[in-house]
Amino acid sequence: MATAPSAASRIAVVTGASSGIGAATARQLAAAGYRVVLTARREDRIEALAKEINDAGHQATAYPLDVTDRAAVDEFATAFKAVAVLVNNAGGALGADPVATGDPADWRTMYETNVIGTLNLTQALLPKLEASGDGTVVVVSSTAGHATYEGGAGYVAAKHGAHVLAETLRLEIVGKPVRVIEIAPGMVRTDEFALTRFGGDEEKAAKVYQGVAEPLTADDVADTITWTVTRPSHVNIDLLVVRPRAQASNTKVHRDL
Repeated sequence: MATAPSAASRIAVVTGASSGIGAATARQLAAAGYRVVLTARREDRIEALAKEINDAGHQATAYPLDVTDRAAVDEFATAFKAVAVLVNNAGGALGADPVATGDPADWRTMYETNVIGTLNLTQALLPKLEASGDGTVVVVSSTAGHATYEGGAGYVAAKHGAHVLAETLRLEIVGKPVRVIEIAPGMVRTDEFALTRFGGDEEKAAKVYQGVAEPLTADDVADTITWTVTRPSHVNIDLLVVRPRAQASNTKVHRDL
């Protein structure tokens, strides 16, 4: 039986790598020996991260990319003969309005980034993942992709879409040398997620985590991603749900107030 190539000769593409979970995942996969390709729209952020990773003695390249731009994604894919890992992390939430008053533009944006962006990268790189002989697709969804909550319908709908994409892809490509992994984080405190969701309103963003002593961090989620990716080739972690101890469900959180 042929020995799989070492991680040092293998490429890991991480979308949404300019901050939060994406940036933390890029750092950890690089430390695990992968040649990491960082993609995001904010070129200055990924260039700085690539420099940080390279200065630490690892390998990283920055590639500015909007995952919703299919032509740009297809052009990006031509740069590779084979890709070992694709981490579909780009996404995010906008607003917390009820269905009755939700902004259709916000819903459309969330669907485009969380679902169509994941579809674009997965379709474009799937032949490269197969060509590696031992590929892995990671979809970073959310516990919102598995249970609903009031005020979150647009994001919940998008993350349900991401969940179903991963689940269906796994069925469709069984027998090919590509694993499909879904990571579904619960409450994660990052610098930007809640702030972006609430249009820069710092007070609303802070309330999301109010009284929760230890929400998950980006590094916590990156650690789970890296662990699943680095399992032996025959081991597929179909779905990993990770929450802070203080969170029992999307709607039940222990808060010290």
